[in-house]
Amino acid sequence: MPAPEVAPVHTHAETAKTLGHVDTLIANATIDDLRAITRNLLATGTPSLAAAFTAAARSRLRQTSARRIATTNGLFTTSHNGIHAIPTQELDNALARARSLYGAGMGFASLGILSSIVKATVGLRWEEDGAMADVLAIIDADISQAMQSCKEELEGGRVSDTAIPQEAIGNLWSHIGESARDVEIWGGEFPFDRASNSIECWKF
Repeated sequence: MPAPEVAPVHTHAETAKTLGHVDTLIANATIDDLRAITRNLLATGTPSLAAAFTAAARSRLRQTSARRIATTNGLFTTSHNGIHAIPTQELDNALARARSLYGAGMGFASLGILSSIVKATVGLRWEEDGAMADVLAIIDADISQAMQSCKEELEGGRVSDTAIPQEAIGNLWSHIGESARDVEIWGGEFPFDRASNSIECWKF
């Protein structure tokens, strides 16, 4: 009869040494390498690993207060013709923060950022075909994905205060309404149809 397999026992010193090497890797690897390593680890690991990863992500995002943006004034600027709005790098940064939040399962926190972005579009004008119209379509899709994250956040029992989702959805709905009225005044195309439908079709 073959001898039973015995799992190797790692000492504290061995574990600390391994972690030290991993920290060196993290500190020196490129962002693309880290993304590839993380995706491979999550794809080949157990469901509990993915759950632990998203829990750690949420903890980190709460610590860094990632849902806050200081101002909405720098998200858009005016093109060379002085009339039409175009997106800025600050908008890219704000969207990255929002995506990190809803990607980690913090949908309602992400709506705070996305709602501020929608509000910042009120009073702006943009060309029907151009960078601004393209990015607004992307923001519309982001809001729909954030709404799905909100549903999962509620279903997962991670919302202890029911006032939080009501306030987040209420603010977003208000700003989308402002946008719709403003666009109608200057004859533009309303850019947040999907977001509007997502809110109308979802009941708490």
